[in-house]
Amino acid sequence: MRITVDAIPLLVRSAGVKNYLFHWITHLRRLLGDEQVALFPALHQLAALDHEGSIASPLGTRARQALFFALNLRPNHFADWIAARSDIFHATKLRYPPRGPRLTATLHDVTCWLMPEFHQADNVAAEKLFAEQIWKPAAGLIAVSENTRRDAVRVLNLDPNRIRVIHPGVAESFFNAAPSAASRPYALYVGTIEPRKNVDRLLDAWRSLPASVRGEFDLVVAGPVGWHAAQTLARLRSPDTAAHGVRYMGYVPEADMTGLTAGATVFVYPSLYEGFGFPVAQAMAAGVPVITSNLSSLPEITGGAAALVDPRSVAEIGAALERLLTSPASREQMAQAGRVQAQRFRWEDGARQSVEFFEQILGSR
Repeated sequence: MRITVDAIPLLVRSAGVKNYLFHWITHLRRLLGDEQVALFPALHQLAALDHEGSIASPLGTRARQALFFALNLRPNHFADWIAARSDIFHATKLRYPPRGPRLTATLHDVTCWLMPEFHQADNVAAEKLFAEQIWKPAAGLIAVSENTRRDAVRVLNLDPNRIRVIHPGVAESFFNAAPSAASRPYALYVGTIEPRKNVDRLLDAWRSLPASVRGEFDLVVAGPVGWHAAQTLARLRSPDTAAHGVRYMGYVPEADMTGLTAGATVFVYPSLYEGFGFPVAQAMAAGVPVITSNLSSLPEITGGAAALVDPRSVAEIGAALERLLTSPASREQMAQAGRVQAQRFRWEDGARQSVEFFEQILGSR
């Protein structure tokens, strides 16, 4: 069995999808061999994961992106040569895939339908076109959570029998993470600064805490700048916010993220929707108690091992923070439960299940 994976997100600035593709491809290759998992467009060895930049050289990145855009302009048969020797083509961005291999793709979320206000209009249009041209005709689809699968069936009327839930994994480094040195204990948020991540309500909740709690703990916010972030960034960078114990670190390289996560007293992630929620799974793997939202996939991913709150309620977010920050016993109990739950998210398991999925697709010809 030979698989070609559309790896375009590895060439651009990206967060969750890039994280997924990098580790998924790496573990598929460990199972099947590098030659059996080819990458489009003509990527061979994977460099270190960098969410802020391409894994290829600047010239190589531009050349590959130009090829991708050319192939995506209109229906064509030029893509046929991409996977001429492959049995499976797994699409992520290419809308006109090669005709020979069986077509598959991964469903990460359907927020462009459920929450279009949290996306740029051109991204919503592109995602809807991709759904028509890839998701609907695909021989099979991988959903990153049962919640994503249910939403895709309900919103897009996809055949549930064509969708298999295969949870992503957590990088091994998080399971063995040693805390980074810190001058003060801190609660931690990790994620892109954009409206869907709900950082403004988190800042409001932090300010609502008793001064005694904020006097003992900082709130560390780590993550790159995303869409429609100007107002939130202004708050994060203001002297008044800093005076309330909030530190904004910006983008933190992957190599430093494990120590930052493991060093947190509490991890807080009040996102308004997640297809999976990598930062939450990573925090559980690192043994950090988690506060997160009671909606979308997050109850499924945390499996009873986190404090769940209504993300639209500043009072609930604040109460959960105060409860955990002031109760070492509760934190320890939740951290232990989180470590157990995180064992469900191993990339080795996800890669093995993916190979079984591909074999099933080929067997259904």
